[in-house]
Amino acid sequence: MKASYSTVIDLLLDQNVVAIFQGKSEIGPRALGNRSLLFDPRNPNGKDIVNKIKKREPFRPFAGSILLEHVSEWFDMYSLDESPYMTFAVDAKQKAKDEVPSIIHVDGTCRIQTVKQSNNYHYWNLINTFYQRTSVPILFNTSFNLAGEVMVQTIDDALDTMSRSDVNYLYLPEYEEIIKYV
Repeated sequence: MKASYSTVIDLLLDQNVVAIFQGKSEIGPRALGNRSLLFDPRNPNGKDIVNKIKKREPFRPFAGSILLEHVSEWFDMYSLDESPYMTFAVDAKQKAKDEVPSIIHVDGTCRIQTVKQSNNYHYWNLINTFYQRTSVPILFNTSFNLAGEVMVQTIDDALDTMSRSDVNYLYLPEYEEIIKYV
């Protein structure tokens, strides 16, 4: 079905996990918005919900993708200007602890990804749409895979992973499409 950024945000606000599949594949330990599972970071049970879907241990922390222009309001970046590859865990400010609990680890940190529109156009616009609707410039982001598996690389991988999990929506921003998998 046709989908706008608002359509995807509606699904997230209804507490659905939405997979995003766009651009070039990713490699490494982090999901950077091309092959990711997204969720509403404000849900206090978000860690448990997504860990169950991913079939992984409950102690595992999650990350957040935040619009670069808002990062200093939510996280203490110390001397960092940005964290585009999700390589740093930074201290969460009280605002983040209160408003986006599902991405804050027990030690009060979060491994964040700062997102610029020039680096990931669709992902930045998706996060910005969430911000416009909620006043929160952050999305819960984790890799699009299940425990012990490599990250999704192809559309066939994506559909296979969805068939074995409770992820029901696959967002293809380059095509302005959402695939509902039931």
